[in-house]
Amino acid sequence: MFANARSGADEWLDAVDRQVRDFLGRSPGSADVPDFDGLDNEFIRVLEDVIDTLIDKNVLRLTDLPHEAQRKLLARKGLRCRLRDSLDLLSGDDVI
Repeated sequence: MFANARSGADEWLDAVDRQVRDFLGRSPGSADVPDFDGLDNEFIRVLEDVIDTLIDKNVLRLTDLPHEAQRKLLARKGLRCRLRDSLDLLSGDDVI
């Protein structure tokens, strides 16, 4: 494995690739190779919750946000709602 391209070495893997981390003995959450994808997904959800709270408290209106941000927030809310509804195994007055 080389840090820079060399002749004969024709495969490229990013430094955070699982094979590279495994080879170097680094886990996804180690200090030298953070798991940014997981952190980003969690942080996005936190931001959504903060925005919802600000809207609920009338500190912010959805229309105060740029159109593209409104579109993305509403798309994520819609998808979460559809996923939640599709997982509702006991709808209505069903009793176990």
